[in-house]
Amino acid sequence: MEPTDELPLPPYVTKEDVVFALRAVSVHAPVQRPDGEHCRKDDSRHPCRLHRWGRRVLSERGLTDGQIQTLVDGGTVVLP
Repeated sequence: MEPTDELPLPPYVTKEDVVFALRAVSVHAPVQRPDGEHCRKDDSRHPCRLHRWGRRVLSERGLTDGQIQTLVDGGTVVLP
């Protein structure tokens, strides 16, 4: 197994983790640059570590990509 730079997931995904994950996904959103997509917050290649972590936490909670996007866009979904 190769080492990665991925942030660890919490052992149990709580509602508080969902709030932090949603913030990470929203703040570390992609912006288009001439050389490709970059993170809006830290200018690293998108998706950055925090964006990936946020998506993984939200997926672990049972949210689909569509539901995650709805939340990022300011909508609401029922948490599983």
